[in-house]
Amino acid sequence: MPSLKEIRDRIQSVKNTRKITEAMRLVAAAKVRRAQEQVIATRPFADRLAGVLFGLQTRLRFEEANLPLLRKRELKSVGLLVVTGDRGLCGGYNANVLRRAERRIKELQAEGLNYTLVLVGRKAIQYFQRRNQPISASFSGLEQIPTASEASNIADELLSLFLSESVDRVELIYTKFVSLVSSRPVIQTLLPLDPEEFVDQEDEIFRLTTRGGEFAVERQQVTMQAPAPFAKDMIFEQDPVQILDALLPLYLNNQLLRALQESAASELAARMTAMSNASDNAQELAKTLTLSYNKARQAAITQQLMEVVGGAEALS
Repeated sequence: MPSLKEIRDRIQSVKNTRKITEAMRLVAAAKVRRAQEQVIATRPFADRLAGVLFGLQTRLRFEEANLPLLRKRELKSVGLLVVTGDRGLCGGYNANVLRRAERRIKELQAEGLNYTLVLVGRKAIQYFQRRNQPISASFSGLEQIPTASEASNIADELLSLFLSESVDRVELIYTKFVSLVSSRPVIQTLLPLDPEEFVDQEDEIFRLTTRGGEFAVERQQVTMQAPAPFAKDMIFEQDPVQILDALLPLYLNNQLLRALQESAASELAARMTAMSNASDNAQELAKTLTLSYNKARQAAITQQLMEVVGGAEALS
């Protein structure tokens, strides 16, 4: 049986661990709020860009615009962009994305298609490097809350692969934020771009709040107003096809930035949940150890009293 000192030292160690996990939970919560503010701050640009694309769509048919980013080619090779985190301690966040990527790779192999990987996050890089998978590019050390410049660097690599015809389609595998305790890996086709997705009529905003001293997520459904078409007498200084060709990379950057932000929110929420569970477990363990300590201390005191009584009886 452990001594009283060993139990007491372990209780102190568990309490110190709980302080660390609780601090990590609060830090993750603060970063989730910052991520939400950044998502909201980028909405005006995204809405305006969608409006311009819709206006151009009324002036020409995208199907007739022979633009590289809209052109669908015979599918021979696929580029997979896999987004994970750089750090652990976030539950099953990284493992879920990697499993989804593995399933997609097996599906492509079953179809006889070639593939290459573009990896975001140290966890994905280490995982696929150990398995000798074909990797075209990798990005790590990104900001905890992704920035537009980081999304642009990744988008440039994807555009290079697609425009050089190294791949015929680019798919994104990332984690879609659902709630503080739920997120799911999803696959989204980035290239070629689909004109039907340029204007989304409905969207959701997630806000981290507190209820009764506990963190919670509120969903707000946002119905976007349909963009107004351009005036019929509007004169373009450039050919609308050239304007569209310049705007499509911006749209790709915006889509990628949004996915990175959603992945970051999912990772932070998973870390919040994991650290909250660790704090609760540490608290329960501390209670159990304290109870064991009190029982051992009581047994020691009883033993000492018995020894004193026994010694007194022997003397008498």
